[in-house]
Amino acid sequence: MNKMDLVSSVADHSGLSKNNAAKAVDAVIGSITGALKGGGDVRLVGFGTFSTSKRKASTGRNPRTGEPMQIPAFTQAKFKAGKGLKDAVNA
Repeated sequence: MNKMDLVSSVADHSGLSKNNAAKAVDAVIGSITGALKGGGDVRLVGFGTFSTSKRKASTGRNPRTGEPMQIPAFTQAKFKAGKGLKDAVNA
């Protein structure tokens, strides 16, 4: 499912127009992104938790040439599925 499929599904399930559903999906994604940028977590009970983790700088290898290369430190977005989502997927 891509973003347009998600917008169509939200529109069908909520009775919103596709335009309003697109605004709602964009608002949810923007809110989650903003919270993660600020260093916070987003917890949706029954669905899951969006969070971030800091990755240290490390040394890797270029797969083509085998030469060592420096991988800079970065912040990685993470998602951990909640019990409700796990149960729904495995049902």
